[in-house]
Amino acid sequence: MKAIRIATRQSPLALWQARHVGSLLSQLHPGLQVSLVEMSTAGDRFLAAPLSTVGGKGLFVKEIEQALLDGRADLAVHSLKDMTSVLPAGLLLAAVPKREDPRDAFCSPSGLTLDTLPQGARVGTSSLRRSCVLRSWRPDLEIVSLRGNVQTRLARTRELGLAGAVLAYAGLKRLGLEEEISEVISTGRSLPAVGQGVLAIQCRTEDGEVRHLLAPLEDAATRVAVTAERAFMARLEGGCTVPLAGHATVEGSSVHLRGLVGRPDGSKVVRGERSGPVETALSLGEALAEELLSRGAAEILKDFGHPKPAPEP
Repeated sequence: MKAIRIATRQSPLALWQARHVGSLLSQLHPGLQVSLVEMSTAGDRFLAAPLSTVGGKGLFVKEIEQALLDGRADLAVHSLKDMTSVLPAGLLLAAVPKREDPRDAFCSPSGLTLDTLPQGARVGTSSLRRSCVLRSWRPDLEIVSLRGNVQTRLARTRELGLAGAVLAYAGLKRLGLEEEISEVISTGRSLPAVGQGVLAIQCRTEDGEVRHLLAPLEDAATRVAVTAERAFMARLEGGCTVPLAGHATVEGSSVHLRGLVGRPDGSKVVRGERSGPVETALSLGEALAEELLSRGAAEILKDFGHPKPAPEP
């Protein structure tokens, strides 16, 4: 191929990610012309309400995936945590580069950390997951819905006089905004979202030439980790409409997965973890989901209007 078109959202972080992948492809394939197909998605336009009330994470990817299916672009670059557990027919997750730091970060204009927040502090986040884990250990906190791109959320934190906001460390790092961070939160305190810190490169299943170009970008350990995480999420039928977290790490030939499902107010959180050989990543994720369902996650999902997932055949 002499030229390739990358579909992307128009936010500064999405553009950074698309340009980063484009640069990697140009280095790998000298002479390849890379152009961006910039798009606005429903998730970017509907900022007045929390994601959980307007359709969840699919709002950030549907229009971009349609551009691939229509042939307006050759590949798309997403944040993997924005992607639904089931991809549209005809598309596949062609490559996942090495994961960036998956942790959450606390950004406080006053330099506060989670342990120094005053009683009743107001903290901004657009994530039910983050609301859940924050209030599970600090029920006194007031969670303020904060939507928009990274820069917008940081600005709104100041405008609203919030004690701070929780964002993904990877996004802040990629945008060169690490000076905004007052604390990087351990995964023990704030378990990351499924796919957090991972770039997802998507293309048409039938497009062998594009898949060949993307193959060198694949990181095997990251693929194993996200296979476990996404299997966990898929079994629970979760997304932005349920407080759900799943994070896997790979060491040698083993994968370790931690997961949780909870209520937004943190009043009930079901946690679990499993380990196994890397080749069992998918079944490991499904098994952990089954365990959490049996220990109370099913009731939480039911309260959110999700029917209890049927047992695997």
